Amino acid sequence: MITDSALWASLPVPVFLVSPDDLILDANPAAEGFLNTSQRSLIGRAVWEQIAVDSGVEHSFEKARSQGTPLFVNDIDVGGRNRPATQCSMQVAPLQGRPGQMVLLLSPRELSARMTQNHSSKSAAQSAIGMAEMLAHEIKNPLAGITGAAQLLSMGLKREDLELTDLIVSESRRIVKLLDQVEQFGNLSEPQFKPVNLHDVLDRARRSALLGFGSHMQITEDYDPSLPAAWGDADQLLQVVLNLLKNASEAAGPGGGTIRIRSFYEHSFRLRRSDGTGKLLPLQIEIVDDGPGLPEKIRDEVFDPFVSGRENGTGLGLALVSKIIADHNGWVSVTSEPGKTVFRLSLSRVPKEVMEV
Repeated sequence: MITDSALWASLPVPVFLVSPDDLILDANPAAEGFLNTSQRSLIGRAVWEQIAVDSGVEHSFEKARSQGTPLFVNDIDVGGRNRPATQCSMQVAPLQGRPGQMVLLLSPRELSARMTQNHSSKSAAQSAIGMAEMLAHEIKNPLAGITGAAQLLSMGLKREDLELTDLIVSESRRIVKLLDQVEQFGNLSEPQFKPVNLHDVLDRARRSALLGFGSHMQITEDYDPSLPAAWGDADQLLQVVLNLLKNASEAAGPGGGTIRIRSFYEHSFRLRRSDGTGKLLPLQIEIVDDGPGLPEKIRDEVFDPFVSGRENGTGLGLALVSKIIADHNGWVSVTSEPGKTVFRLSLSRVPKEVMEV
């Protein structure tokens, strides 16, 4: 039989137990993660000092306590000392058998809304990729003929006319390269799940970047040395990190810049799916750059295929990142402003049943 403490710890949304004088008596792990503060630091503190809300909500909260009735408030901004405001729904109810004590539950809207959006985006992306794969296969054959014909023509042309055939050949090859990237989506196999040392993956990606596309960048490390193994496919996760590093390097331009690779553990990070289920994703990787930031017009669509903020960009690198992380049952997000762009990967750790074998 499940215990009260196990039920309390398993709740996927932030929950606080509040005393008659508005002090925090208890907070579940999701509340710790939401406020980025430990339970020990929260207990005994005034709830409205730790949770920043509109003053009208405090009045309604006290009224619900005095009347012994529940309270539901939709779409309010809730912040804290260590986090910016997030739109939430708030539910409050008296705790039966304990006069004056109240249970306060927050339902952040951002994550669930983004999951619904990601689900529809993923379906649209799959349809677009499927059509593109079919077209890629059909287009590559005539392109090979066009390239061959241009090369044959060049043999009988004067030097001043070779520029035109060279242009045909180079542009045809560029299109073939793009089509190869499109076909990569269809050829990508399912992840071969094994325990993965994420720091090994990050180090391999960092060394590869510095020797190639990121040679003009400064790439620093900020690792949590106690990070446990992830459950995933090391080669596919390496491809994800390389794509993110390449994206940051290209955004910086030839002048270069700084990329910070950060890893940390967030024990209460839970992915809420549109069907109401949840999955714990405590392993976090961030790729942070100081470039110009994503153009605002594509910020919400940056993981969709063929969406790019760069001239001549294919818009496939980040779409591949999204696909691989989705296949890992993980989550990828981005926040961006001029001077700071953060791509964040959230992954699961090795299942307990595998560790016990």
